[in-house]
Amino acid sequence: MRLLLIGNGYLGQAVTRVFRDGGWDVTPVALTAANGVLACNVADRLAVSALPAADFIVHCAASGHGGSAAYQKVYVDGCRNLTEIFGGVPFLFTSSTSVYAQTDGSVVTEESPAVPVQETGRLLLEAERITLGAQGVVARLAGIYGPGRSVILRKFFTGDARLEEGGQRFLNQIHRDDAARAIYHLATSGVRADVFNVSDSRPLSQLDCYTALGRMFDRPLPPAGPVDPNRKRGWTHKRVSNKKLRTIGWQPEFPSFLDAVAAVAPTVSR
Repeated sequence: MRLLLIGNGYLGQAVTRVFRDGGWDVTPVALTAANGVLACNVADRLAVSALPAADFIVHCAASGHGGSAAYQKVYVDGCRNLTEIFGGVPFLFTSSTSVYAQTDGSVVTEESPAVPVQETGRLLLEAERITLGAQGVVARLAGIYGPGRSVILRKFFTGDARLEEGGQRFLNQIHRDDAARAIYHLATSGVRADVFNVSDSRPLSQLDCYTALGRMFDRPLPPAGPVDPNRKRGWTHKRVSNKKLRTIGWQPEFPSFLDAVAAVAPTVSR
């Protein structure tokens, strides 16, 4: 089986490993060519037309910390070009749980309203619409962490963490390797034209998370602070459910962020 993987970043490299371990031939694609990586701007139809044939396509490219213009090109134009040029090839797009804008602490499932406040979230929904219209699969990923990367741990260790509104806000996370395995599971399960949340099984409130980290590392709780309205994923307060994905056979190796802390913490800069 041949996988065309759009995106060779933090998640994409893990996806490559998981698929290759499963016996797939993986062709990674990024903006810049590298050893074994093809260069392609997916917003360019001619460039996409030159990509090799595939049995499955995964789009997990990052926006490069860009704003709405980057989201339009990478996600909306990219999904449109890939699904139209490779019509009939099964397609998976990695979206974000940031499309859920709930602020009441409720449990959100794939049936919950997705009405993002930010323009970037609305563009993700447009890319999702294109994907589903092509019978593709949408994987809505929670905040990704893993070896060398954890916003929560970095802020905790550097003293930049704050308990927003008393720390009631829930943190929805997914370990990078669990996300990669979820993508592989969806690609090999035969599901089509559907949406799945990819999050761990135990969302933690800020207070519970930082209390546990304080015990683990013998550090005080972060101070109280105001809500940060400028966060990239937007300010929300919700618990993302992964029940639908677990129902079709996927299980996270790290059901909670705290299950991975011991392994991840030594790799995060302080």
